[in-house]
Amino acid sequence: MSNSASNALNLRIFRSMLTATGLVVPVSAVIGPWRVTTGLLVGGLLALFSHRWLQNSAAAAIELSVHGGRPRLRIAQFLLRYVVIAAMVFSLVQLNLISLTAALAGMATFVVAIFVEALREFYFAIIQREEIS
Repeated sequence: MSNSASNALNLRIFRSMLTATGLVVPVSAVIGPWRVTTGLLVGGLLALFSHRWLQNSAAAAIELSVHGGRPRLRIAQFLLRYVVIAAMVFSLVQLNLISLTAALAGMATFVVAIFVEALREFYFAIIQREEIS
């Protein structure tokens, strides 16, 4: 996959995650308790943060390895991302500001984005009889 195709894919996934969060939070604000709404919002924002952090870290590691440099990206950086997310969620749950279940559901916006992308690919493969990434 070319770099521009990869960037386009990441941008579409990011937009889908942002859209999913942007749609579910207002609906929850109308029909759900405030802790569920804040949990969905925090979870969605953490998913966006995690996606961007992973994308930047992986891109830096690949860039270093392609140009002959030694990749400095260690497993600790991947784990640090999860530690930061877990600490944030744990703190907010302990302060009784968010629902843990809602935060986990909010972090699942990546799954929604992958399904949106799969439907998009299905559309282009079946309707237009071509494969587009």
